[in-house]
Amino acid sequence: MIIIENITKFMLRRLLIFSLVLLIVTGCSDNKKFGVEGLSESNKGKSISIYRVDVNTSVFIDSVKINRKGKFSLKVKASEPAFYQLGFSDYDFVTLLAQPGEKITITFPGKLLYENYSVKGSPWTSNIMLLDSALASTKIKIDSLRKEYDIAVNDPALKDREEQLNQEFVKVLKDQRMFNIGFILKNLRSFASIKAIYQKIDETTYVLYDSRDLQFLKLVSDTLFHYYPDSKQVRALKSNFEKEYQQLKINQINELAKSIPETKLDPSLMDINGKRILLSSLKGKYVLLCFWSAASSDCLAENLELKNYYQKYSKKGLEIYQVNLDTNPEVWKKAVSFDELPWISVREDDPLNPKTAIMYNVKILPTNYLYDKENNIIASNLHGKSLQVKLDQLFGN
Repeated sequence: MIIIENITKFMLRRLLIFSLVLLIVTGCSDNKKFGVEGLSESNKGKSISIYRVDVNTSVFIDSVKINRKGKFSLKVKASEPAFYQLGFSDYDFVTLLAQPGEKITITFPGKLLYENYSVKGSPWTSNIMLLDSALASTKIKIDSLRKEYDIAVNDPALKDREEQLNQEFVKVLKDQRMFNIGFILKNLRSFASIKAIYQKIDETTYVLYDSRDLQFLKLVSDTLFHYYPDSKQVRALKSNFEKEYQQLKINQINELAKSIPETKLDPSLMDINGKRILLSSLKGKYVLLCFWSAASSDCLAENLELKNYYQKYSKKGLEIYQVNLDTNPEVWKKAVSFDELPWISVREDDPLNPKTAIMYNVKILPTNYLYDKENNIIASNLHGKSLQVKLDQLFGN
């Protein structure tokens, strides 16, 4: 009897261990895929496909036939959250924002998939539906206002109504913008915030239309990159933010150039030999305008990189116009001589009141601006690999 009890206990332990291993393996497997169970009674016999959206391209994943009961089932391998398109064509599909481990249930009551469908088991997909629904409602309001506006414009008796409609139109746009901002702040760790960033009212108008909204792009980019650094979507988002931020700075400089005399943004500074040199005198070349200090280790390190680029591209049309901000001119001269800097080295006339640096909104060192051959700014703050890639684009390897 004792032997039987011991054997039974041993078998139970083995069974428990096996069950635990099975649960662990099953759990790991579930975390590397997600499932979709669908119902579409109006589309029996049709094949439905799922594609993963990789930034700007769609990758085919699988296709199944909807059975005689209107049901279909899909299993998709996935190691990270991603956007998917589930549907029949480029015009009849729904967007899923699926995460590994999810068991998604989706029901399509009508012939067209995107009409009145419902989703369970995927919170982020529900968020996408919320965004789409809010924007669809806004578009309906805008279409209605536009129709009224067209009538008012052609009827002198409705002149007062025209102004009122303009105000209502602006309010609708502002309300949608505030909705998306609120959504982003509540869902910073969700990929759904990516959609909230890029939603459009029409082909030319983003929901987040204000230049200040770049802060929300940064917020979402930084947060998602912290949690999903290897995601293609997140890396693309981060890259886009950097480009948008760079363009914003360029736009600010160009706006500044329009509001003040042009000569203000045409540095005329004394070089190391006592010769005053105008930046515009270098027209016809690509010019890298740099601000630096010998007291900055980052600047000194970058100078060594710039020497390699200058040696490689100066004969192809690259010039460097480097503005020093050291208060002691001897420190500047010794640094130029010691590092054998071969380009144009100039210095602020009064480093204690660096007018040139102020005009270019220099906040940190090193800072740079890249000019094209027509003396227009085409990029700013390109350092390291980014600068190398840009120069390779301009001059070839």
